[in-house]
Amino acid sequence: MKRVPSRGRVGLRRRPGLLDARHKRFGIVVSRFNEFITKRLLESAVETLVHYGVSPRAIETVWVPGALEVPFFAKRLARRKRHAALIVLSCILRGETHHFESVCNEIAHGVSQVALETGVPIASGIVMADNLEQAIDRAGLKLGNKGAQAALAAIEIASLNQALS
Repeated sequence: MKRVPSRGRVGLRRRPGLLDARHKRFGIVVSRFNEFITKRLLESAVETLVHYGVSPRAIETVWVPGALEVPFFAKRLARRKRHAALIVLSCILRGETHHFESVCNEIAHGVSQVALETGVPIASGIVMADNLEQAIDRAGLKLGNKGAQAALAAIEIASLNQALS
């Protein structure tokens, strides 16, 4: 069990989340649009969850057509109250859509709203990039993998949510 480093003033009570996902279930909603990227995000997220103690059977993955469907299906999973946290994975490229900003805003707002309404924490591994090269970099080539980063965040927020319950 590894504690997440926390910062703060000496004497203030801190509650860091633990990077221990044993005996927890996680849900993942991933969009098929730009699957070349989202598949890499998913693989890395699952690998990270398993590394930190999640049984592969305790990971439920739901594939959806595109980014705008992610919040709806995240809400469906969250309402079932089976998961310690959810992870959302998607890739939105400016070069492939004229409504890039509105899609980015809608998915971000929708996912936040789901977490607030259901009380289930959600970690975002949504890649919003100007072009395919940037997206590839964020899917593990140069800048780490947003799927793995989202999985780590999901583990921490699940632990913190449990500690504060």
